[in-house]
Amino acid sequence: MSAAQATAGHGGPRRTHDGSASKRIIVGYGFWIFLLSDIVMFSAFFATYAVLVGATAGGPDGHDLFDVPNVGVETACLLLSSFTCGLASIGARARNGLLFYGAMAVTFVLGAAFLGLEIHEFSGLAARGDGPTRSAFLSAFFTLVGCHGLHVTAGLLWLLTMMAQVYAKGYRADILRRMLCFGLFWHTLDIIWVALFSVVYLMGVAR
Repeated sequence: MSAAQATAGHGGPRRTHDGSASKRIIVGYGFWIFLLSDIVMFSAFFATYAVLVGATAGGPDGHDLFDVPNVGVETACLLLSSFTCGLASIGARARNGLLFYGAMAVTFVLGAAFLGLEIHEFSGLAARGDGPTRSAFLSAFFTLVGCHGLHVTAGLLWLLTMMAQVYAKGYRADILRRMLCFGLFWHTLDIIWVALFSVVYLMGVAR
């Protein structure tokens, strides 16, 4: 038994024979640094929205525009997709094709449903003349929510890529590391959306 296997078997961090951290841990930490930089960017968008939320230029505000039940359905889709993404990660580690592909397919459907509802919301606002150029408030709203939507779109494309790689190459160590990064990315999008739903939609309607 190697030193890495012995350490892993006792529940400690996985390390190589020379005592250094395994590549899986290094990749995970490195990707967390990328995610933290993304969170900093979203924090700047949140701060901008907080400053401009009252700058409606005499136009409608969140109370007039936001459809909370519709956004609630969006939220449910994304939160459920986080659960199925976790199941897909378990399936990948267990090399269970049925669980992996099934959970990834459901994750894609839920993510696409979320994205479709968001596009429907944006198109409805634009059709009523309440697009991003209507006021500073709407510019900040479309930028913040739209940036999250672009991340979800990138995540869906990444999901399809992961399914294709597993199908073509199997559950190789490098592919499992990419699956780890995908899971971190998808769960982070869920956390950001919960903050967005609370700050933008719920507080906007209450305002």
